[in-house]
Amino acid sequence: MALTLTKPGTAHQGSPQTIDPGRARAYAAATNDDNPAYRSGRWAPPVFGVVPSWEPIRRVAAEMVPPQARSMIVHGEQDMHFHQPLVPGTTLVTRAVPHSVRVGPSGTRCTIRSDSRDASDRAVLEQYVTIFVRGLTGGREAGPGKPDHSFPESARSAPIGSMTMHIDADQPFRYREASGDDSPIHLDPAFARRVGLPGIIVHGLCTMAMVSQAVVNLAAGGDPGRLRRLAARFAKMVAPDNDLSATLYDAGGREGCRHVAFEALIGQDKVITNGWAEVAR
Repeated sequence: MALTLTKPGTAHQGSPQTIDPGRARAYAAATNDDNPAYRSGRWAPPVFGVVPSWEPIRRVAAEMVPPQARSMIVHGEQDMHFHQPLVPGTTLVTRAVPHSVRVGPSGTRCTIRSDSRDASDRAVLEQYVTIFVRGLTGGREAGPGKPDHSFPESARSAPIGSMTMHIDADQPFRYREASGDDSPIHLDPAFARRVGLPGIIVHGLCTMAMVSQAVVNLAAGGDPGRLRRLAARFAKMVAPDNDLSATLYDAGGREGCRHVAFEALIGQDKVITNGWAEVAR
């Protein structure tokens, strides 16, 4: 089965979307995050940024992936660059464009770049969304490389701390309600098994949102407004009703910005790798 980058460079613009305060609070609750900044409505959770930007990203993904392969999609990586904190009440317009295709022995990675801007045309959020199409090994590579967020092994000598969160049995259903992501691999056990999965799996972005609590609490003093970048690779599928442990490491930085490497495990299995965050000092 071949995959082609059908419209390289063509942007899809979504309709204006407001960061709804109630939905942002619901998103925090659906990811078990009780940070007072979200409850008060001062900030929206960082990973909530996918919600008002998802419409054009999905349209680009639908162009890139052949219809017969779409049931084999899982989320591969997410890289979020925050030019401003996510403020409830802000209206965003997002443009998304095909960025790259990389073919591997077990499937193909398609990366989509999106840019969300406010009513004054100020940049708010830039994202690189990588989806992995299992079993799709035909087609050609295309497009430039994406920003790197590899884990620097030297950082292991500088641990910051660890945090463990429980993924509830009903987490995928609660996350669906808050995010709008109703992919059946997260909700329908029979469908999930039919496409080769052991059962329903937790949304990658739900896992990332839960791990973001460790980044905000341990590296940003509990202030999500300091987060400038959050990136992760979804290394293994996550089943509900498990304990998720995230460990953070100091990776240096530059003037005014601290770099943090992180990974997350369930038991002995690394489920998030190449975690990277940048936090304003």
